[in-house]
Amino acid sequence: MTASIVGWAHMPFGKFDAETVESMVVRVATEAMADAGISASDVDEIVLGHFNAGFSPQDFTASLVLQADPALRFKPATRVENACATGSAAVHQGIKSIAAGAAKIVLVVGVEQMTKTPGPEIGKNLLRASYLPEDGETPAGFAGVFGGIAQKYFQKYGDQSDALAMIAAKNHANGVHNPYAQMRKDVGFEFCRSESEKNPFVAGPLKRTDCSLVSDGAAALVLTDSETAKTMGKAVNIRATGHAQDFLPMSKRDILEFEGCTVAWQKALKSAGVELGDLSFVETHDCFTVAELIEYEAMGLTPRGQGARAIKEGWTQKDGKLPVNPSGGLKAKGHPIGATGVSMHVLSAMQLLDQAPEGMQIKNAKLAGIFNMGGAAVANYVSILEPAK
Repeated sequence: MTASIVGWAHMPFGKFDAETVESMVVRVATEAMADAGISASDVDEIVLGHFNAGFSPQDFTASLVLQADPALRFKPATRVENACATGSAAVHQGIKSIAAGAAKIVLVVGVEQMTKTPGPEIGKNLLRASYLPEDGETPAGFAGVFGGIAQKYFQKYGDQSDALAMIAAKNHANGVHNPYAQMRKDVGFEFCRSESEKNPFVAGPLKRTDCSLVSDGAAALVLTDSETAKTMGKAVNIRATGHAQDFLPMSKRDILEFEGCTVAWQKALKSAGVELGDLSFVETHDCFTVAELIEYEAMGLTPRGQGARAIKEGWTQKDGKLPVNPSGGLKAKGHPIGATGVSMHVLSAMQLLDQAPEGMQIKNAKLAGIFNMGGAAVANYVSILEPAK
């Protein structure tokens, strides 16, 4: 792959009444260009990841990035969307422009503002990333979709409540050290495992601690070709990518397999010439804890039905053989839809250059894997990153 990340910006995720989609876009775009040491006039192309689906009354948002600097006027700018994988779709689009020689420097921004939307509408908006003829009336929205997946998994492989609580507890403990995380509190296994007034069941066997947060936030990065990157202050190379799109209706596939996830991982690992065990860590899409559990299996960490081993035997802890979500994941960091995939790339790049916040840094991180998923394993994106030599 010919693209490198040479600068970035990441605002904290959370609930921000004083922010707008525009203000967040302008903030991270400006900071990312400054971090890369470039001016707006150096940018050849802009890609904005913004899901929206009714969260913001302002649609047609690609040109909002131009508000960051008058010199961005007349630059090609495109908004991309692929449900919860929107951020990675934007990053991959920028990589393609670099690889094709269509652009030398690409500014990629991911953004979402969700918290100003009333609760019932949030569920309705998110359900637009499901197949409406079959799942449009699912109670509890997308939590209901994944609650159903969890129920089917439990029926096939046994009660996995302990494993899900361990995943939640791990990610919350990791999030304590991430200054960008929406929730920086180690709530512990017992709290995650037990039903309580503060941790009620939401859908099927999923409790509140099994669900990612409704968030506002933005992140941005600057891409350039690897030759140009050698002249920059810092660089992380995109060693390989993989993208696999699956059927939207869950009825057309075995939803417990996450086959698109498997295909995307296989594509990226093969292209990179590495194996899963070569990775220093993985940032994966834990929109719900059951998703992370199934992703252990889909990425090849464990055989099917044995994902619980990875968490129960400590493999995915920060000091395990393959740390997963050292950032705290979507569970603790938050999940502003369009920003999530960009965030994953930024935080992974920080790790690889030994610039992650204290307590979050993975020792001697040399190779990063990222998996960002849209819908119920419909849009599947994998990136393999390494420090520039």
